[in-house]
Amino acid sequence: MSILSAPRSVAAEMPPDRVVPPSGFTAQLTVLAAAAMAFLAVFALALGSAAGRLAERWDAELARTATLRISAPPDQIAAQTEAALRVLQTTPGIASARAMTSAEAQALLQPWFGPDLPVALLPIPQLVEITTTDAGFDATGLRARLQGEVPGAVLDDHTRWRAPLIAAAGRLRVFGGLAVALIALSMAAMVTLAAQVALAANERVIRVLRQVGASDRYITRAFVRRFTLRGLAGAAAGTAAGLLAVLFLPGDDAAGGFPTGLGFQGTGWLIPLAVPPFAAAVAWIATRTAARRSLRAMT
Repeated sequence: MSILSAPRSVAAEMPPDRVVPPSGFTAQLTVLAAAAMAFLAVFALALGSAAGRLAERWDAELARTATLRISAPPDQIAAQTEAALRVLQTTPGIASARAMTSAEAQALLQPWFGPDLPVALLPIPQLVEITTTDAGFDATGLRARLQGEVPGAVLDDHTRWRAPLIAAAGRLRVFGGLAVALIALSMAAMVTLAAQVALAANERVIRVLRQVGASDRYITRAFVRRFTLRGLAGAAAGTAAGLLAVLFLPGDDAAGGFPTGLGFQGTGWLIPLAVPPFAAAVAWIATRTAARRSLRAMT
């Protein structure tokens, strides 16, 4: 056996992981960066999930409801309300209609004017709550009928409220996706920095390995494996912490408020489980790119 062939066989049989130091600040940086980014990614996914549920809820609720507002002198309110109810009861597509009480009107205005609002002393119009069928109703035709029989009635089919609310919820979902993308890019930058530092710190070892026959593919595989495992471990810890934090957030309430519905539901809890493999893939790509670039610079 020649002198040259012996070290070549040793280089070929040496475990690739031994090229990368098992500890140090680069390992800690990779693990901590992956954990922090995974934790933030879980909250970004929770935001997108909550926004999607909120959009569906608003769409379903506003699509099947409408409001009739009757403004008339006090001595004509009752008569016009009865006339409006008769029109609504004979309109195809309307499942039910009922006049709201003064207490219900006060409850609607309470968030803006407080609990001591004197409803009886204010010229508040009579509100009629309308529930529609799945098929819906002809709003244009209903407005024409109301104009002829109940001059003081104004129909609000919630169209002007529905569109901006659904658009806002849709934008929140987009922002959640952009947040996940930015988190992935940030993690890739952190891993790339850590890999470059590790490669620079082990430049002497790498040159010796090249002299004894180790290929750049062998050296790259060593760094890629170590940093990918670090990224996977850190992301798994960050995902677990994020899920635990989301678990303790307030759940959805009956009113469908967004601040109390930031979380996952049903199979949605499985979505964050994709974060650790995704983080490992990001670490693999970032380390592979950094290793190839650094090794080319060492030639």
